[in-house]
Amino acid sequence: MEKWFVINKGADFAGIAKRFGISPVTARLIRNREVMGDEAIARYLKGGIGELYDPHLLLDSDRLTDILVQKISEQKKIRVIGDYDIDGVMSTYILYKGITRCGGSVDFQIPDRMKDGYGINDHLIEQADEAGIDTIITCDNGIAAIGEIAHAKSLGMTVLVTDHHEIPYTEERGERHYKRSEADAIVNPKQMECTYPYKNLCGAAVAWKVIQILYEKCDIAVEESYDFLENVAFATVGDVMDLTDENRILVREGLKRIHTTMNPGMRALILQNKLEPEQISSYHFGFVLGPCINASGRLETAKIALNLFLQEDVKKASEIAAELVDLNAQRKDMTAEGVELAMQQVEEGNTGEKVLVVYLPDVHESLAGIIAGRIREACHKPTFVLTKSEDGVKGSGRSIEAYSMYEELCKCQELFTKFGGHPMAAGLSLPEANVEIFREKINACCGLTEEDFIPKIKIDIPMPVDYPDIPLVNELLLLEPFGKANVKPQFADKNLGIDRAVVVGKNQNVLKLTLKTERGKSISAVYFGDVEEFREYYGRKYGENEVQQAFLGRTNGIRMSVVYYPEINRYQGNESIQIVIKNYQ
Repeated sequence: MEKWFVINKGADFAGIAKRFGISPVTARLIRNREVMGDEAIARYLKGGIGELYDPHLLLDSDRLTDILVQKISEQKKIRVIGDYDIDGVMSTYILYKGITRCGGSVDFQIPDRMKDGYGINDHLIEQADEAGIDTIITCDNGIAAIGEIAHAKSLGMTVLVTDHHEIPYTEERGERHYKRSEADAIVNPKQMECTYPYKNLCGAAVAWKVIQILYEKCDIAVEESYDFLENVAFATVGDVMDLTDENRILVREGLKRIHTTMNPGMRALILQNKLEPEQISSYHFGFVLGPCINASGRLETAKIALNLFLQEDVKKASEIAAELVDLNAQRKDMTAEGVELAMQQVEEGNTGEKVLVVYLPDVHESLAGIIAGRIREACHKPTFVLTKSEDGVKGSGRSIEAYSMYEELCKCQELFTKFGGHPMAAGLSLPEANVEIFREKINACCGLTEEDFIPKIKIDIPMPVDYPDIPLVNELLLLEPFGKANVKPQFADKNLGIDRAVVVGKNQNVLKLTLKTERGKSISAVYFGDVEEFREYYGRKYGENEVQQAFLGRTNGIRMSVVYYPEINRYQGNESIQIVIKNYQ
């Protein structure tokens, strides 16, 4: 059962609307997103490159770039070590291309998910030492690699860290002690001593800030660094970062550039997904293009994806992009099988757990996070999916808002060989013998209440479905890009009748409705969820006969409440409003 509630925040909506030339509806939506004060509202609506924060404010950024300038001038061998997800691939690309542009002798290495696991490790350090590498620079990893970096330093290497993950810590008597490695410079806005005004940058954004300073010190026009904004935007959305403050500007500016991208790999990936560059929105980053990049790191090697963006030959880029699209299709099939197995296990034995721990030894370890996310959505509980790997058990977790996953893992850290993450997601490795102990301890530590497990549907504004018009729907585009912490607005209306219901779509998986308001107005609606579940729900409430009547377009007694978003339906040159139903009851 869901709990619907209206976000009720106060402000002078009429005054804000007048000052910014927007409707009071849009003013209220902005306030609901915790954007307050004229300066913040102006930045939210129109912030551009000029409003980005000074990269020099990042702790150690000048120290790190001074070291890089020296290494470049001495032609020392530099190796970028990234990660196998979209943020890792994009940050590796940015550092590699940026350092190359400055004349550095640079190469890169991305860990193999299966053989190396996440981030820098002893194997990669020894490999770098054998190759005569003088300096390692990490991106999207390294902050927690205390022992590994000590090993690299013992071999005489310079180590530079660029990262955005949480700073590792130990806790004694309620007091946290943050760990710091022996790296020569660490750039991560999450460091306590870092005074950078925005803490939620992705790894690629941190890497880009470093390159901006490097270009400045190498007398390269800083405008050249803007070529990387499409990669920063892609990574920001792909790594599910908050689309607030500076991230909002980075994604908006990146999307502008991707609409005219000159990168053969980016263009090929877009075209292979049957899209055009000018169509790309944050949705495509997160749900169409991003999964293709992540699929390479999951099922093959992320070097395929990196090679795509480094490609200058259009034909070759097209071939690599097609390979990534195929890998993503395979990943979808394997995920569906894994989700089925996980749900079966939950239903058979794990239902009483507050924190779900699902052990699927035979599932591909790279799919654990996606499967955990699907189970979390279905059960609305923090979920860990564990799989068997060559050296024990590996897993990923996905959380709910009330549960800080990384902090909870810290309470069980003696059980793991490795762990890390964020409040909403985490990764871990542990011996197989510890799986059941982990299940028991993570649940014993859990302070969640039954209330925390009820999905909460936030409604921005209760609004009759026939109120939005074309100018208002167009104005709502000012709120884009949508994503985490800047979600698409949600409106709600109640006591709606159904004049007609019809199932459409190639796979018969879309429900089109004609709804009637209490005032007798008709409005077109579409629902992309589970059609069978919809029928069953109203069948239980009103009887199967009433549902049958609705699907035959006949008079019926069904009344429904909906959470919706209005959009413009364009057909044969005509424009009309239709609502997209997100939730119903």
